[in-house]
Amino acid sequence: MFYLALFLVSFHVGVMSDDVADHTQSKSIVHIGAILDENSPEGAIAETCMSMAISDFYALYPHHWTRLVLHTTTANDLGSTAAAVVDLVKNVKVHAILGPQIPDAAPLVVEMGAKAHVPVISFFPTSHSLSPSKNPYFIRAAQDDSFQVEAIAATLQRFGWHEAVFVYQDTDFGNGMISSLVNALHEHDIRVAHMSAIPSAAGDFHISRELNMLMTRKNRVFVVHMTSSLGSRFFALADKAGMMSEGYAWLITASLSNSLKAMDSEIVDSMEGVLGIRSHVPESKHLKSFNIRWKRNLHLMNPNSSVTEHSIFGLWAYDTIWALAMAVERIGVTDFASLGSSRIGPRIVKEILSVKFKGLSGEFHLVNGQLKSSALEIFNVIGKGERVVGYWTPDKKISRKLYSSASNNDLKKIIWTGDSTEVPEGSAISKLRIGIPVKVGFKEFVDHKKKNVYTNETACSGFSIDVFRAVLEVLDFKNISYEFFPFENEKGEMNGTYNDLLSQVEQKIYDVVVGDITIVANRTYHVDFTLPYSESGVTMLVPVTHGKHIDMWIFLQPWRWDLWVAVIASFVFMGIVIRIMEHPTVNTAFAGSRNRQLGMTLWFPFSALAIPQRELVVKDWSRFVLVIWIGFAVILMQIYTASLSSVLTVDQLQPTFDSVNKLRTKGYKVGYQNGSFVKGFLMEQLNFTESQLIPYETIKEYHDALTKGHKNGGVAAIFDEIRYIRVFLAEYVSHYMMAGPIYRTDGFGFVCSSLSFKHIIQFYSDLISFHT
Repeated sequence: MFYLALFLVSFHVGVMSDDVADHTQSKSIVHIGAILDENSPEGAIAETCMSMAISDFYALYPHHWTRLVLHTTTANDLGSTAAAVVDLVKNVKVHAILGPQIPDAAPLVVEMGAKAHVPVISFFPTSHSLSPSKNPYFIRAAQDDSFQVEAIAATLQRFGWHEAVFVYQDTDFGNGMISSLVNALHEHDIRVAHMSAIPSAAGDFHISRELNMLMTRKNRVFVVHMTSSLGSRFFALADKAGMMSEGYAWLITASLSNSLKAMDSEIVDSMEGVLGIRSHVPESKHLKSFNIRWKRNLHLMNPNSSVTEHSIFGLWAYDTIWALAMAVERIGVTDFASLGSSRIGPRIVKEILSVKFKGLSGEFHLVNGQLKSSALEIFNVIGKGERVVGYWTPDKKISRKLYSSASNNDLKKIIWTGDSTEVPEGSAISKLRIGIPVKVGFKEFVDHKKKNVYTNETACSGFSIDVFRAVLEVLDFKNISYEFFPFENEKGEMNGTYNDLLSQVEQKIYDVVVGDITIVANRTYHVDFTLPYSESGVTMLVPVTHGKHIDMWIFLQPWRWDLWVAVIASFVFMGIVIRIMEHPTVNTAFAGSRNRQLGMTLWFPFSALAIPQRELVVKDWSRFVLVIWIGFAVILMQIYTASLSSVLTVDQLQPTFDSVNKLRTKGYKVGYQNGSFVKGFLMEQLNFTESQLIPYETIKEYHDALTKGHKNGGVAAIFDEIRYIRVFLAEYVSHYMMAGPIYRTDGFGFVCSSLSFKHIIQFYSDLISFHT
């Protein structure tokens, strides 16, 4: 009978309309309003589906005592939406409102509906933050967006992507997705590398600028959460920017996926290779019959429409009308007009929440004020259409077939952007180009050999190279492929200075520079550095003079003259103190003539140390002072003995120069490492003239120049970083030493472009652990 009734409806629309009109004379009329944008594809689809739903329902149930009357109002912004709500509530006196179509307007409509006790039922995308549990007059007759985040996370994990960029519409609708998506990805060990917010009213220039910024990032996996109006413009511009080419991966959420069939075919064609998540609609005879009639009705109602297929929003709209018609019928024979919206609204909410039936979109069952979630489809955009490649369910997760007995975590073959069948790597950099300096000397830091004739790759070694490889190994970047490129000219020599090498990164010739690169302020304006991995500082290297000259007066060298004077004075002072304390007593040692007493005063401190067992004093206080004196004297003797031993056994090394000011003012020549920033440092910071500076490259050249000295064509000192000087001193430790002040620098760091391979800066935050 059900299908027979629908068949009769399709061929006897006029007759049925007259019958319904006659019945309506004695039925309870229930006015409902719908706020749509009839100029949009989704609006046209929803309006057609709701009209068909009313016709189909009362054709099947002609004897129901209630009749829904639909009042459709057009609104495409917040202002017109608010005016539409006021008109529907105050003038039309509707008992329920369907919509709105604009996600940003949903909170306003719900708030206004709650004040009038009018239920608001939405089958369009709305923000997850707009919860039916907190808004008793709001019903979401669609799946909540938060349900799909688990499917998105499982899909990203399926292809081994550990980072993704989230591009969303900068509204409550888009922002409401952030927290649930981030949490779901975190549980699958996937990081949101960047979030790009695009306003609903953004112009093409703004979108293109944002796309250009995204192109500079190394991430190539994007999750897009937008409505169809913004999403269609976004992907058209993404295709124009070249971001729909091979290597990119795009995943669109249900809000855009569910509208794909209503979008312009040219836009859909530009989205080839995109993966989408959308609600699954089970096949049924009722749905097949509806599809045939829908196309005919759409052509009759909107002959100029470019829409050729309906979307799930239309199916939800259809099912919502049926659920609302069942709910008002359950209320019974009531004069809805006399009761008013404020009294009938709570009863409509209660009844519609208890309605259950099998609709066009599947099982219609509201749980906690929103449609119960079911399976999700994973589809692939191919050409101007799409192909389902798998499904996701909460229990089976990802599976190729929906009703298979077990999940195999597999999907059908996918055509990716750029007409590629290879799964994108997820990163813009497949192989790093690493520049290294070409060094004549100090190869302990960086050294390279000629390219291997079989692999055509350069073999590199040295401290800096070892640190770089160790960090990649420890910090889980083992799969990053890279190749070293020496910065050399045709002669195999360094092709300029270190600054010239860094400019290659700025020009994007190299992705990274690894080597003994010092972090200097003016370099940071052009490139980014990692944290330092070596000690820092610039000082000078000078020859030493040997300070050991043994002669008859060497016993005086342990103490300086002022210390000798202080010791002798303390001896005399001690003698005077003891003499004053002992003179009034019977101690004959301090009696006699003045010369004898003076002699005893000077001799007593020495005799107390030489003959400590002899009773020299009588009074107790004198003995106390004598004990303190003996203790002090013993300490002095131990210090003297140790110092004299050092003088007699150790060669005393003294720098030939320890004053930078003397080197500069006397016009002495000094050396520096060729190509280093030290030349600029000597001229700008220490005020040396360029004529005083001589460049050197190897350890041997350092040694020869210092051996000759500034009078014989060499130099008086060499200025370099402490790291290089330590390497030099390891070979010539007995002839040279560091002298003068240490001028602090930031140490060695690795270099990357400010626009490429940015995650080097992140994982090199642990480089401090590799300090030596």
